[in-house]
Amino acid sequence: MIAIAHFAGLVLTTLFAAAAAVFLDWLLLRAMFQLMRPAAANAQNSRLQKSGPTTDVAKRTTFGAELAQGTRELVRHLGPAAVRR
Repeated sequence: MIAIAHFAGLVLTTLFAAAAAVFLDWLLLRAMFQLMRPAAANAQNSRLQKSGPTTDVAKRTTFGAELAQGTRELVRHLGPAAVRR
């Protein structure tokens, strides 16, 4: 009976630890994306300003545009083999 209680305690502790790990991973991932976003927006705005006068509409970016730009930079730095997977 005591062995069953110890095993149940171990199972509950493991489930709690797994849930806490998933929550912390999600929380840190969101924080990382929030910290990366201003850097990406500033880099793109500086590229737009170098190309000439633009309007506010041209400065706005979408997720798809950022993803395409990131893929282009990845290919430029690591080669085409990096995006084939």
